[in-house]
Amino acid sequence: MEIFALLDCIISPACLLSQAAGGLKIGMLLFLVASGLTLVFGVLGVINFAHGALYMLGAYFSWQIMSITGHFGLSVILGALGVGIFGLLFERILISRVYNADLLVQILLCYSVVLILDDLVMIIWGDEFLSSVGVPEVFQVPPLFIFDAIIPPFHLAIISMSFIVGLILWFIMTKTRFGRLVRAAAVNPKMLEALGININLLRACVFMLGSFLAGLGGALAASVGSVVSGMGNSIIIESFIVTVIGGMGSISGAFLASLIIGMARSFGAVAMPLFTDGLMFLIMVLVLVLRPQGLMGNKK
Repeated sequence: MEIFALLDCIISPACLLSQAAGGLKIGMLLFLVASGLTLVFGVLGVINFAHGALYMLGAYFSWQIMSITGHFGLSVILGALGVGIFGLLFERILISRVYNADLLVQILLCYSVVLILDDLVMIIWGDEFLSSVGVPEVFQVPPLFIFDAIIPPFHLAIISMSFIVGLILWFIMTKTRFGRLVRAAAVNPKMLEALGININLLRACVFMLGSFLAGLGGALAASVGSVVSGMGNSIIIESFIVTVIGGMGSISGAFLASLIIGMARSFGAVAMPLFTDGLMFLIMVLVLVLRPQGLMGNKK
């Protein structure tokens, strides 16, 4: 453990800002993916183990569209939309058949889809690492220097875009009729059906929204890292950790937990470079022991 290295980083404005910016970038990208996962679980009661594969698809779709059009914004939006449409088909054809099934059946179905998608992307795009989508030309400028901390403008753009998406999601879930119906469906779907609400359509919309968020996270991640089959395996684990820490079904909890994990990974790399993954699990264990429902979850 490099505790003194962490202390030196905290008292150094340059190191503190640099690591904080890195933690925010990690946390906000994680929030996009985890918010979709917790939304699907909170409303549909389905543990979508294939959520990481949807993240991977978002990265591949974005990479492909970028290679065709050369337009970064278009590649991100269309990539996320493509995953949203795929998620809609996934829900209607497969997930809708296991809503009332045993948990093991749901997990096996989703895991089967993960394996199928991993092989499909290798067949279509190959098993080699694909270069990142790259930084848009508008952000190909010298980095910002704040208290001698080097902060790439594109990282700030990713943080801002993710935060804006989070605000839009919060507005949809708390201020719109759709959001009220979604929250009601999470509590008593049968009552909504009795009131004439098409619960199947609502479920499809929720799953599509969750898939879109996963695809958006993957599309943005493709701009800062390589794209490869199986890249969703690590993000799904982190997303589940965020869901547990924040509270099952809580979007605000997912936001808070994502920031905690992002900062833990960023500053943990300074203090405990060989224990950053273990640190995430340690935080989850502490939350489970001290507050089993999660930081912002409700007791049942």
